[in-house]
This record gives sequence, structure tokens and C-alpha cells, in this order.
Amino acid sequence: MRLVFEALASAHDRRGFRCGVPALDRWFQEQAGQEERRNVTRVFVAVDREDNDAGPVGFYTLGMFALALGDLPPEISRKLPRYPEVPATLIGRLARAERVKGLGVGELLLADAVKRILLAARAVATFAIVVDAKDEKAASFYRILGFVPFPRRPSRLFLPTATAAAALGTR
Repeated sequence: MRLVFEALASAHDRRGFRCGVPALDRWFQEQAGQEERRNVTRVFVAVDREDNDAGPVGFYTLGMFALALGDLPPEISRKLPRYPEVPATLIGRLARAERVKGLGVGELLLADAVKRILLAARAVATFAIVVDAKDEKAASFYRILGFVPFPRRPSRLFLPTATAAAALGTR
């Protein structure tokens, strides 16, 4: 498999995408293009260049997000300016196709999203990367990769961009 990450385009055949979560499949097949065109979210897909006919093997979305200072753990919020909110980037949806389960595609999608966010953070400030886990399995996936749950909402997790940059050696 040779994955390439690119912006969603009309040439990407999404009809056969199945990740095992019907709501995500339906959103990707029916709404992703509309939300992209309306500037509600940016959608990126992973395509296997060795099997172009199979359609995307995964996708993720990115959007701007305002993070309430009071939602952060006190040990982090006390180090920040006293603004009511700080800028963040939301990975709103992330899914890999069932046919590539166990091949690390989910991790590669997240890594590409983080790299893209860090590149954008050079021009537009973003304090943290935020994700909303659909279930405990998804939350565990993010926790293993360094994301921390919000104290009052454990299904929402975050990773400070400084931590992500240090992990990738891109400070």
C-alpha cells in the first residue's frame, strides 16, 4: 500500500466507503463535499496509489475551534493568558475503511492531520488539537497517542500543539 493524503475532490469515489460506523459512512458519502464547499470543514482523504479504483481508505476533517479556558485542566489553563477562549483546531471526524483495519491507517491519518495543523499554526495560532471521540474505543486510540481528556467531558480530548511539535521534532 502506498498512501497519499490529499484534499477531497469530486474525483474521489466515496460511494463504497465503509468504516464500520454507519453515521460516519453516510456523512462521508453524502455530506462531506457539501460541507467542504460551504467552508464548514476541510476534508482530507488517504488514497492507496497502488489501488486507485478502490476509493479512499480513510479521511479526516479539520476546522477552527475556540476552546474555553475553563474547560482545560487547571495546571494548563493557569499558564495561559486570561482570555475567555484560546484558539484550537478540531479534528471533527476521522475514519479508516474496514478493508484496511489493522494496517495502521488510522494512525497515519492522525499523523497527517497533526502535521497539517502544525504547518497551518505557523500562520494562524492554534494552542491545541481537539478531537471528539465517538466511543470508548476511539477515546482509547487518542489517549494512547498522547491526547488528554477534558476534565468535564472525557469524550473530548486535546493535545497541545507544542507537545505535538516536540514529538515530531518541528518546534
